[in-house]
Amino acid sequence: MSADSEAGQPKAQRSTAGNIAFGAGALLTLATAALGAFAAVALLGRTVDPGPLSGVVPDDGHNALVVGGIAVGGLTGLMLPVILFGMVRGNAANGGTPRVGPAAAARKVLAVLVFDIWLLAVAFLVAQLGWVLPAQLTTVVAVFAVGFSWMPLALVPWERFGLGDGFGKLRPSASRQAK
Repeated sequence: MSADSEAGQPKAQRSTAGNIAFGAGALLTLATAALGAFAAVALLGRTVDPGPLSGVVPDDGHNALVVGGIAVGGLTGLMLPVILFGMVRGNAANGGTPRVGPAAAARKVLAVLVFDIWLLAVAFLVAQLGWVLPAQLTTVVAVFAVGFSWMPLALVPWERFGLGDGFGKLRPSASRQAK
């Protein structure tokens, strides 16, 4: 869109209370992301060190699970508050209805949990490299593997499974492009 097409639209009025609420929500979301990462690392450490996965994960692969725990906890801690904030009542422009309904929020939470399982599986597979690689190399591989593991999921045509409604709203419609 050009500046000319936006000239006729009124600017959004922002109140001080709205800015404070936004700032508090942003701080809460960042705090839950950081705390989620710490919690996931602590839980995975208890599972691996003296727990049931101690014989399956080599000592040199332990850091790969820590990297996976950081990704899982950070992602979950970031996305859950954002999804829940979307369920809050909207503004006057949309009639005060929530931006995200309960069914859509449940689908989004389920998608986050499935992606968390994907990240843990990738971290566990990279941790197996600890049998042949030293800990430092396993950690570097884990950072890249876990960090880029979303790419195969981005290539899936989610619209064919009925899960593309969120991405469809981001694309400009034909009526908006004609203006």
